[in-house]
Amino acid sequence: MMNHTNKIVACLMATAVYACGPVKNDNATITADITGLKDTVVYLSTPVADSAKTDTIHIKDGKFTWTGKVTEPIKAYLMFSNRYVDFFLENADIHMSGHADSLSNLKVTGSASHDEMVAYQASIKNITDQEEQLYENYDKIKDNDTAMAALEAKAAELRKQRRGKTMNYITTHPKSPVSLSMLSDMAVMGDYKELDSLYQKLDPAAQQTATGQRLAARLAILKKSAIGQPMIDFTQADVNGKPVKLSDFKGKYVLLDFWASWCGPCRGENPNVLKAYNAYKDKNFTVVGVSLDDNAEKWNQAIKEDGMPWIQLSDLKGFRNEVASQYGIQAIPSSFLVNPEGIIIAKDLRGEALHKKLAEVLN
Repeated sequence: MMNHTNKIVACLMATAVYACGPVKNDNATITADITGLKDTVVYLSTPVADSAKTDTIHIKDGKFTWTGKVTEPIKAYLMFSNRYVDFFLENADIHMSGHADSLSNLKVTGSASHDEMVAYQASIKNITDQEEQLYENYDKIKDNDTAMAALEAKAAELRKQRRGKTMNYITTHPKSPVSLSMLSDMAVMGDYKELDSLYQKLDPAAQQTATGQRLAARLAILKKSAIGQPMIDFTQADVNGKPVKLSDFKGKYVLLDFWASWCGPCRGENPNVLKAYNAYKDKNFTVVGVSLDDNAEKWNQAIKEDGMPWIQLSDLKGFRNEVASQYGIQAIPSSFLVNPEGIIIAKDLRGEALHKKLAEVLN
């Protein structure tokens, strides 16, 4: 899954997750000592409103310091030259240590919120270890449909287990900054009713933080594009500049597919969408693609390379695509299945799940 804040760091969201909790110290201080680090600068990214603030921190001999102030504990990101590290930043003396060869294993002390997250991650390590082992075999079996189906099924089961653990944690820790962080993560892509139910279980104080209020605003957008809601109609130009309305396709089952030429997972899913299109195009089904590209040449090239014969639309504004904003798209690939009456009946169908749903409604 790709997102819009940083194409290099594919999983870093513009709506970076936040946390809430009591502020004890006047300032937040980071002191780091990383053996073998050759970088001369590191970038500290912290959430601000719907965007992020980036501070440049100079490094000397693997050591650096930073001092600032936060109104509530927040999940922040240190951007090194070859990777990023996330941690909970709060008004406290935070110390980091480790080796440049294993930045993901940096030891972070002094942040109570970070300690809590580390403890939670340890509690689900048996699941995450299985997920890592599963995808180590991906390249070996990616051309084997049977093996890939088995991998997808196992991966889905592990995701379900991990999601269950996350939901239970949020429910049993309603005041926790980690709970609010987790729910913010889930709200990037997810079912509105489930997310809203979890949000309602948060402590009122957590809901009233700046982070909680942003999450509430996010849920309001997701509500409009939830399963069971009428499709949000729009008009956008196709590859020839001709305006096309989504409602022009009313009376058909439509897969509204959000993607982009630069999105690896999207390009990987395109053959699966093409397979579904070919199987059901004569059964009152079509696909409408909405690209989050900002380069017309690359957009058109990808359409040709992936052999996508259906209508393709874009305003070439990247992740600021107006349709994507209306539908609350913060990560791609993402899709909505709309029935002939214009009602959203499914979301984010990929792999075998897409074929299963189409067979259910079209056969």
